[in-house]
Amino acid sequence: MQITIDGKRCEASPGQTVLAVARAHGFYVPTLCYHAKTGKAGKCRACVAEIAGMRGLQTTCTVEVKDGMVVRLDSEKVRKAQRLVVDLLLSSGRHDCLSCEKNGECELQAAAYYLGVKKPSFAVANDEAAKFDDTSRFVVRDDAKCIKCGRCVAGCKNTVCNDVLDFGFRSGRTKVICDHDQPMGASTCVQCGECVQLCPVGALVDKKAVGQGRVWDLAKVNTTCPYCGVGCQVTMHVDRPRNRIVKVTGRECAPNEGMLCVKGRYGYDFPSHPERLKYPMIKRDGVHVRVSWDEALDYTADRIRTIVGQHGPDVFSAFGSGRITNENNYALAKFTRAVIHTNNIDHCART
Repeated sequence: MQITIDGKRCEASPGQTVLAVARAHGFYVPTLCYHAKTGKAGKCRACVAEIAGMRGLQTTCTVEVKDGMVVRLDSEKVRKAQRLVVDLLLSSGRHDCLSCEKNGECELQAAAYYLGVKKPSFAVANDEAAKFDDTSRFVVRDDAKCIKCGRCVAGCKNTVCNDVLDFGFRSGRTKVICDHDQPMGASTCVQCGECVQLCPVGALVDKKAVGQGRVWDLAKVNTTCPYCGVGCQVTMHVDRPRNRIVKVTGRECAPNEGMLCVKGRYGYDFPSHPERLKYPMIKRDGVHVRVSWDEALDYTADRIRTIVGQHGPDVFSAFGSGRITNENNYALAKFTRAVIHTNNIDHCART
């Protein structure tokens, strides 16, 4: 089927939303509550458009396309409504962009820039009691920056199914809470960081990354999580001058679709740890001495051969690791059983 967006004929498929078709054809539509993983929302009203035959402005993230539909995104009526939404959100929170960790990748900031909203127009009394919660190990929450989009709640409930986050209280006191309004560090949160990944503003940020580098200064390196055999796809945000990983985010693609466990998202210190072994060493006269790989492998093979020959194969044990590939773990098991002739093989991920 085809629809028309701002005079341009666009191919569409049944079940697609107007927003999905518009983005697929290069149109910028500001959205704050919508995310592909959390689905239709229609809360923030930033993605509104005029659709022929429908009264008023419609949220493009909820309206499904119909053949022949005519959509206007770039009309004065639409832009005025979008500017008002963004203006009110900027006015109702403490969005100190210059010092915010999300500066440069904040979706509210991007919408304000695109729509020409240079500063808040309304003198809205900010909630001075809004809590800054840094009680959890890996996540910092700032209620003053929260825009109540609900993406973190939807992700926690429906994507990772931890059911920790929800909306609490009513009217102007509505806010996102953990369990029964507990600090995140005292709640049942498992620190997967899915809420941080989904948050469009600076209300939820990675604690370990605070103050460690601006988004435009960090190189992005796509790779595979090293912790298990699932093969989750991640993006490493790297401070190249210091050769150090600042933070890790999940890539929105198969197999993990952005989701990561606590180890995959926050266990990234070991590559640059000062005590990490960088080359093989052999202990001689009580002191570790650097040697070549060939010398280290020959030494290890000789010691295994000697000890097994003297005491039998069952003195040998091998341990696999979640930080190596399934193929490497298979090779280790094959070596233990077929070469050493013992079944003393285990793995760190065994339960």
